[in-house]
Amino acid sequence: MRERIFDLPFNRELAAGRLSRQRFQFYMIQDALYLEQYSRALAIASAKAPDANAMEQFARSAQGALTVERALHEGVFQTFGIASSDAARSEPSPTCYGYTNFLLTMAHQASYEELVAAVLPCFWIYWDVGNRIAAETGPANPYQAWIETYSDPSFGESVDAVIAINDAAADKATEAQRVAMLAAFKRSVQYEWMFWDSAYREEQWPVIA
Repeated sequence: MRERIFDLPFNRELAAGRLSRQRFQFYMIQDALYLEQYSRALAIASAKAPDANAMEQFARSAQGALTVERALHEGVFQTFGIASSDAARSEPSPTCYGYTNFLLTMAHQASYEELVAAVLPCFWIYWDVGNRIAAETGPANPYQAWIETYSDPSFGESVDAVIAINDAAADKATEAQRVAMLAAFKRSVQYEWMFWDSAYREEQWPVIA
């Protein structure tokens, strides 16, 4: 799935600097909507965490989703002519809606272990994609600000920290809990693939007359 995600047209064209402006605008709006809900899931992970280290990491990540990445979005919105009012009026695409509802369901109804496994793919996959794109592209890429955000070493440190928290949770989990963790992880990985794909297609809800 790692290769399938990187090979999606959205990521290949972004790496080449030829992704259409319209598709990137659609993606950024959906990503902003996603991050609002993702930060809620991270905040709940912090509240559920069994130790201070995990509490601090998830609290910091929840804040980062609303501040650091919001700054990226605001800069991109300005660069690519996206009005904040238009973004605020937008509704989640079917995939964005499904993904965020899955994460919030995990946050409210599942165990801490499952929740950690569910939020991990967003960290890990963006770090992987960001670094692989950074290795292929040059500074003239119109999406360089996005690439630099997700290939930044400080982001990598956060990714490593969440991977370590996930591994620690798995080490202490029962066999049944580990099975549930793997299922949650896989579902989020599937949603990550779907999110990139849906952005390229500019996915819309079907119209009901």
